[in-house]
Amino acid sequence: MSKKIRILLFSLSLISFWACGKDKDYVVTLSTRHGEIKAILFDDTPEHKSNFLALAEAGRFDSTQFHRVIEGFMIQGGDVFGKEGLPAQEWPTLPAEIRSNRVHVKGMIAAARQGDAINPQKRSNGSQFYIVQGRTYEALELTTNFTALQKAVFQFMQLESQKQMKEDYNRLFAEGKMDSLTQLLLSKRDEIAKTLALKLTKDYSPTQIKAYAELGGTPHLDFEYTVFGQVIQGLEVVDQIAAEKTAGEIPLEPVYLQVTVEKMSRKKIEKEFGYVYPVVQ
Repeated sequence: MSKKIRILLFSLSLISFWACGKDKDYVVTLSTRHGEIKAILFDDTPEHKSNFLALAEAGRFDSTQFHRVIEGFMIQGGDVFGKEGLPAQEWPTLPAEIRSNRVHVKGMIAAARQGDAINPQKRSNGSQFYIVQGRTYEALELTTNFTALQKAVFQFMQLESQKQMKEDYNRLFAEGKMDSLTQLLLSKRDEIAKTLALKLTKDYSPTQIKAYAELGGTPHLDFEYTVFGQVIQGLEVVDQIAAEKTAGEIPLEPVYLQVTVEKMSRKKIEKEFGYVYPVVQ
């Protein structure tokens, strides 16, 4: 056999191996006393995917807990290094893999991390993750940059023409009517933006807006934390865990985790769980 033929056959075998690998994926099962949560991990966050799978396959997630639970927000667990007694300053971290197409819709799995003050690179905790619960949002609320709006509104209310708005704002604030105050700001958003020549909106796709309106989530975390997976079965279990009675966000009765991994074809995953893989261009 000539050298060229051997090289060609070797190249074809690599292509065949790659194709077979891409035809399969991993289904992660998180078993709790409330039942099972099944999830897939995203290919476009490879560092987080490979790290999670390695921890799961080694059994290191087993006997960790959902140790932080906030109903209407999220459930957080997977403290492998705390369980193993590693000092906090030695906990491994992962580089951020924040993607514009990955937002915090209900059922998304994201990596916990330390705050920007000590972690400006937004590096992820090497094991802890959270599953989003959240609430639903209307398009106007979702697409508003509230941080920018809050700053702009004080400048806007100094205008002579906005005496009434300033009075309404101060009254609602004094009465503690925060929902009404929010609605007041939203109703004035576009006028404030035009008057002060500011951008006070966030850019979401129509698909993302629809998902937040129908499923809900926690949009204020978007583009700040790495979203690396998605629940494909067992959202009701997430809700049950989120409803646990807590003391300081810690469930009074521990919710332990056992995590297993199963490799199966992507077609089977789509058929059994209704998950649709994105088309690779």
